[in-house]
Amino acid sequence: MQTRRVCRKCLLREAFPEDYEKYVASLVSRMAPEEKADGELYKKRMDACRECEKLVNGTCMACGCMVEIRGMQKDGKCPCKKW
Repeated sequence: MQTRRVCRKCLLREAFPEDYEKYVASLVSRMAPEEKADGELYKKRMDACRECEKLVNGTCMACGCMVEIRGMQKDGKCPCKKW
């Protein structure tokens, strides 16, 4: 049995690439283009999440979302108002 580590500064795609592909990538691929944030905005959002003390294994402990999904949503909002 493999032990999973707790990563306080990793996004899901970095900590658990197999889970990212299984869950996040499939959800993002089904989003309509007009619902998605542009690449630069998404990167800025994920950089802010990486610096946040509420990020654990790609999950926001303030609201429970997967930050990579919320960050990809054009109208997504950070519950801690960091973006």
